Amino acid sequence: MTTITSEQKSNLRSLFEPKSIALIGATDKSSWSLNTFLNIQSSGFEGRVYLVNPRAEEVHGHKAYPSIDSLPEVVDLVFVMVPTGVVLETLQAAVAHGTRAAVVLTAGFGEVGEEGQRLEQEIVDFAAESGLALLGPNGNGFINAAEGITPYGLPIGRPLIEGNVGIVLQSGALASAVLGFAQSRNVGISFLTAMGNEAVLSVTDVMNYLIDSPKTKVIALFLESVRDTDEFRRIAQRALRAGKPIVALKVGRSELGAQAALAHTGALVGDNGINAAAFDQLGVSSVTSLEELLITAGLFASVGSLPGSRMGVVTPSGGASEIIADRAEDEGVQIPPFAPETIAAVTEIVPSFATVQNPLDVTGYVVIDRTLTRRALQLVAKDPGIDFTILNIDLPKVEGADHAGTVEMFRQTALAIDELSVPAIPIGTALSDITEYGRRVQNESGFPYVLGGIDRGIQAISRVVAWSERHRAAVAAGDGDDAASNANIAPAGATGIWTEHQAAQFLADHGVSVVPSRLATTAAEAIAHAEEFGYPVVVKAVADGLGHKSDIGGVKLNLLNADDVRAAHDGIIEVLSGMGATGAQTIVQPQRSSDGVELIVGIVRDPAWGLALVVGLGGIWVEIMKDAVLRMLPVSAEEVKTAIKGLRAYPLLNGARGAKPVDLDVLAAEIAAIADIAYRLGDRLEALEVNPLRASADGVEALDALVTWADDRSK
Repeated sequence: MTTITSEQKSNLRSLFEPKSIALIGATDKSSWSLNTFLNIQSSGFEGRVYLVNPRAEEVHGHKAYPSIDSLPEVVDLVFVMVPTGVVLETLQAAVAHGTRAAVVLTAGFGEVGEEGQRLEQEIVDFAAESGLALLGPNGNGFINAAEGITPYGLPIGRPLIEGNVGIVLQSGALASAVLGFAQSRNVGISFLTAMGNEAVLSVTDVMNYLIDSPKTKVIALFLESVRDTDEFRRIAQRALRAGKPIVALKVGRSELGAQAALAHTGALVGDNGINAAAFDQLGVSSVTSLEELLITAGLFASVGSLPGSRMGVVTPSGGASEIIADRAEDEGVQIPPFAPETIAAVTEIVPSFATVQNPLDVTGYVVIDRTLTRRALQLVAKDPGIDFTILNIDLPKVEGADHAGTVEMFRQTALAIDELSVPAIPIGTALSDITEYGRRVQNESGFPYVLGGIDRGIQAISRVVAWSERHRAAVAAGDGDDAASNANIAPAGATGIWTEHQAAQFLADHGVSVVPSRLATTAAEAIAHAEEFGYPVVVKAVADGLGHKSDIGGVKLNLLNADDVRAAHDGIIEVLSGMGATGAQTIVQPQRSSDGVELIVGIVRDPAWGLALVVGLGGIWVEIMKDAVLRMLPVSAEEVKTAIKGLRAYPLLNGARGAKPVDLDVLAAEIAAIADIAYRLGDRLEALEVNPLRASADGVEALDALVTWADDRSK
């Protein structure tokens, strides 16, 4: 994992905003070379472009220079297309000449094996020593549409639509497809790059650059991996506070370490649960397709933040209104009923056969009255229960008989949208390419971005709503961090699996509410403890390395007298002895009432992201229902509270069917305390689990605990 130096960071502007460029290895024999040259020329680049080839006096119809040293000036950027074996000496020559930024198109490095890795490391070492800001190798270059600078090795479709979306991809092959789809949907870009091998500059370095770029409003990422999760976390938090949304399509899966399987928690995480949870917590909008990536990014660039989740809908189609309502429910976007004054006002302008409700179908009468849609939109936007509106409208595909009238209708609607007191989002009915005529009408009328289709569009809206809430919370919190105390509290020499008694005692010593328990080596001791607590009681198995006691019948409930306790103790000891277990004992606990809700609170370690908190429906239901939410550590009580509300079982905590509700603040604080302890245990902790955590109106209490230690990571 490479961390760029401060000098390399200072040279990023020379890399992405050069005033002069040299194409090293330019040749008429390479389409990469010709594409790059033509792209720079057609972008309107106002700087100087030099072609370097020691064996040709002319390349691409222009003068060629034999070497970097022969150039008439020190160039800001070299674009390197020479054979793999001479890349290093080419970079050395460029640096000796005064250049401090490079794009390396050449492949054959870390992606091809051991020898390639050696060559790549030489480049990394040289770049660090010299302060060279380097993109690649094995990359396509970049498109800085905002500045009209496009040293990019693949063809760029024209016209290149400039906008406010910065795109960073860990895939060169997908770059052209992404660019093509963006253009087909009028998603204007400010910047695009395919990272190549990320030998020097990484995705996070480019993200940092785009956060600081005033011409980029949203960052779209295609990620195969998150190489430095700590750096990604820091930069994502910075972007969230700065109001720069990040939309990410992450492919691949996060796998938990083998030790995590020892806890029920591991089964709740899922294949890609950790990444999804981390992104959600950081305010990164996760998507599942390239289409959703760009449509969502386009919406962010168009509307920025939304003030709430209550949506008003205006459409000329009854069928579309039903689809919108269904998809909004799927995505958690509210469509509240209109206020009486809104219903009265809308009734005055729509045909008598229209039904006035939210979503509002103004009917096909819009063909007769071209003003109806925008007038209805203006009234809906005034409703006190509406945070934003959507207008179901499609740009025309082909030119009709009245071009001027069409442009005027879209122009007046655009003006009406600008004057509304709440945001309005135009949304197309189906996802399809915008035609040249549709683009012409949009440009001539000044009509805003049209969201691509109801299905993808409502998905995108839900992402913007969620991010807006995260952004407001981040701004309110300021630069503070949810970080727990950094003081490490891991006991020296802890290994393997702690017994329940050890784990519970440790949690209790650090402030967690834990059910009382007593160790017993004999049936008489167990009975004495039971008498002390009062019946009914619970007797559980204790042995060195014993994880799931219930798997061996090691949990005996509802013991009502001494005979029950004796039988339970002796039976458990017999089973443990038959297993050859060492340290065989039992613990006795008072049995709590059946009211309340049993939760599982688990901490597992992900190889990439570190410790993660899992909260779900616990007890016997944990592996059956698999109802759980995840958060990365460190985590605040407020964040835990938000997570709990995401459980399907949340109504049980909130007083379903007449039950007394659990105090959510108390519950969240208790879970946050467990998470804080886990965070402070450091790298030695592999997994920690409280199952169940009993939550009721009377309070919160841990009834069982498990701690699994990793091998000493310091060795």
